[in-house]
Amino acid sequence: MFEFAWPWAFLLVPLPWLMRWLLPPAPSGEAALKVSFLSDLETLAGRRARANLPNWRQQAPFILLWLLLLLASARPEWIGEPLPVPATGRDLLVAVDVSGSMDYADMQWQGLDVSRLTLVKHLLGDFIEGRRGDRVGLILFGSQAYLQAPLTFDRATVRTWLDEALIGIAGKNTAIGDAIGLAVKRLRQRPAQSRVLVLVTDGASNGGEIEPLTAARLAAEEGVKIYPIGIGADPEQSTLAGFGFNPTLDLDETTLKAIAEQTGGEYFRARDQQELQSIEATLDRLEPVEQAHTQARPALALYPWPLASALLLSLLLAAREFWPHWQQQWLSRRPQWLRRRT
Repeated sequence: MFEFAWPWAFLLVPLPWLMRWLLPPAPSGEAALKVSFLSDLETLAGRRARANLPNWRQQAPFILLWLLLLLASARPEWIGEPLPVPATGRDLLVAVDVSGSMDYADMQWQGLDVSRLTLVKHLLGDFIEGRRGDRVGLILFGSQAYLQAPLTFDRATVRTWLDEALIGIAGKNTAIGDAIGLAVKRLRQRPAQSRVLVLVTDGASNGGEIEPLTAARLAAEEGVKIYPIGIGADPEQSTLAGFGFNPTLDLDETTLKAIAEQTGGEYFRARDQQELQSIEATLDRLEPVEQAHTQARPALALYPWPLASALLLSLLLAAREFWPHWQQQWLSRRPQWLRRRT
């Protein structure tokens, strides 16, 4: 079915004529002869003098150009037949810690030392891409928590936002409670059986306004199931251990386990790539939930065709306007012997 997305654009059809009627004429820049006795000449001739205005044939290309631009502005589109949209799945928010400690390079990815956030991007990105039929959203948290991507079926965009996350973008601290509170706020309007939060962090809560266990209690009341993932290598496996530094010292596993137990979820510990991949497999076993059936009609945008036609017509009109000038310049620059032959 053919239709216009913005049909009100056609209300601008008379705009050029209104501007010509309301605005004063532009100076032509050419010499003009002013006749003070024009009215006497009109009386003798028996008719009124008319301005030398272009006729309709001269105006037709410009009228066509204006109509083509309006046609493109109205966004014509071809609406296809209704297609079913996946109606089963979960509403799943992924909250990722982007505090300063997530920059520690104590993890391994394909034989290379990488930071914790880099490993999370690789593996959780695949996890997000595989959530067919689920609405997925993304929260980034540090000293504050921000909703980076709302719940959507567009998993590729959510993964892109995750890939573009930077260390310290939300502050250097870790506000676990604020991240849970923001997730509860976004999930509370969804069906109770499908509210899931995957919380990825490598430290203890040392920022924000809400205590993690208080936020977990609110999540339990709203039926939000939380799956915390504590990330970070063991001291003996870390490349930083040789410097006498334990990067997982701040990981508060006691609180994360309590959050999982209070909300009916499960706590996971990710020390390396293999463990994080096994956690993904465990999360895949979450049961989907029936939701309201929806349909979508694909729309094929057709505005490039009138827009391209308007551009081509503009180039032709410009070439017609400047062609005499270009021809004169070319003739004046020809060699003397060529001018004699012609």
